[in-house]
Formats: sequence, C-alpha cells, structure tokens
Amino acid sequence: MTMRTLGSLGLEVSPIMLGGNVFGWTIDEKQSFAVLDHFVDRGFNFIDTADMYSNWVPGNKGGESETILGNWFKRGGKRNQIVLATKLGNPMGEGKKGLSAAYIKQAVEASLQRLQTDYIDLYQAHIDDKETSLTETLKAFNDLVQEGKVRIIGASNYGGDRLQEAESISRREGLARYETLQPHFNLYHREQYEKDLARVVAEFSLGVIPYFSLASGFLTGKYKSVADTEKANRAGMLGKYFDERGLRILKALDAVSKETGAKQASIALAWLLSRPNILAPIASATTVHQLDEILAAADLKLSPDQLKALSEASAYKE
Repeated sequence: MTMRTLGSLGLEVSPIMLGGNVFGWTIDEKQSFAVLDHFVDRGFNFIDTADMYSNWVPGNKGGESETILGNWFKRGGKRNQIVLATKLGNPMGEGKKGLSAAYIKQAVEASLQRLQTDYIDLYQAHIDDKETSLTETLKAFNDLVQEGKVRIIGASNYGGDRLQEAESISRREGLARYETLQPHFNLYHREQYEKDLARVVAEFSLGVIPYFSLASGFLTGKYKSVADTEKANRAGMLGKYFDERGLRILKALDAVSKETGAKQASIALAWLLSRPNILAPIASATTVHQLDEILAAADLKLSPDQLKALSEASAYKE
C-alpha cells in the first residue's frame, strides 16, 4: 500500500477512507469497534464521519457515529494513529444547520466532545449554505485553524463555481482554504463530477474523497436485480442503478473480476484510485470480511485495458 499526501500539512493518509456512516446505524458499537480495530491493524488510518450520522434512523438524533468513534479512541488510545475527518452543516435539529460563524463554533465544540478529542484533522462543510456568505464561513473555519481545533478544511457537495469563489476569497483575505472536496463520484455516477468539478479540482490541486464510491453497494455485484435489493438497508437508493448502463457496468466488473480474481468492490475502488486527483475513496463496511474486500483495492493494479473497459462500459451520453 502506498500512502498519499493530504493537504498543505503533508498528512500521510491511506488510499482508502473508512466511512463512519454505518456506526450506530447498521452496526452497533461492538461491531464498529471490530471494524475499526481491523482497519488500523491492516495499516490504514483515514476515517470519515459527520455530526449528522445517523439521524435518519428512528430513535437517533445524530452524533451516534462520532460518539462511537470517541468511545473507540478512549478505549484503545489510537487517536494519534488516525487522520480524522468529520463534517457539519446538514440539519441536526431545530436551528442547528448551515455554515454561519455562530453555528460553526457551536457545531465544532459538539463534535469535539462526542469524538473525545481536542482537534479534528479535516473539518468539512457537509453541504453548501447559500444563505451564508462564503467569506463568513471561511473566516469562521480560519478561526478554528488558528485556535488549533482544526488542522485543515474541506468542502462536500459544492458546485464548481462555488468552489472557485471560495478559493478566490481565501486567497484575497488570507484565509484557510478548502483543500479537499468530497463529491458523489463512482463508476456509475460520473457526469456531474467530470463535467463540473474535475476542472476546478485540477486547477486548485484539491484532494478528492469520493462518497458513495460503491454506489450504495450496487458496484459490489452483490445485487443482480432490483428484486435482490428489496431487503437491503438502502433498497430505495439501489433500484435506480438497474438500467441498461448499470447492467453494462456490472458485466464489465464481472469480466475484470474473472481476469484478476479480485472482488468487484475492489475493482470499482481501484478504478476510482486510477483517476486524476483522487486522494481516497470512502467505503463503509459492516464486517471484517467486507472490510478486507474494500481494503484490497489499495494494492490492486488494473491494466490499461481493464481500466479502459470499465471506463467505456460506464460512459454516459454527452
């Protein structure tokens, strides 16, 4: 496994980022600890969560994932082995959302408390807040960096124009800049990223951390038809992928799997890792076995012909 460099501080991160959205959702604390321990034991160190995870679960309020991570840090003393990323901005209850200076100050303290740490390596705007000026948001983030509570900042779910505007403000005002982008990008969902964001990413040398990198499990090959998805936790999200193009992608993944002996999940992630400016795809796991399939992508080298076949199968209409 070759480590990659995150941001201006030169933080060394693993080429796979473990998604913490499942902690407190599809796996409990004990199961989460097992996945986290195995992740670190395998030499990986990059973990993603968000304050809102997992407030969509009945009975949850948000903060469950961060709380489990905090308990894991306290139990094992592994905080200094981890490059930790979390996010804010999505709704967390009445009046708790957005990227205003006042709310950023409130949200970071809540996350630090749940995570049982005094700093966050990568703090990200989870979603663009067009009701708050980018200058106000960036000044608030800059204050956190100056205070040592945050090391670097990043953006998620921003459009290309807004990213450019944020970069201009940071340069003009001498503020901390977004150094990473967390977009929706995978073999199936390519067009938005490639047409709107890739050019900005290249221009400003942003590290890209794709989410839904396995298309909610579709790209793993686990599901062969819509009927197969009916009992899945993300059943409502999976059905849309079973169109002509989606089935073509699955066929190409299967062919490469037979050639290499690698699992389809590993292949889909390896394709992402071959793309320009990709720092580390985010992938979640609910078992150690599932995690090993994901981590195998870090050492999987696909041939030019295999990469071409996957790119052609997933090509979208211009």
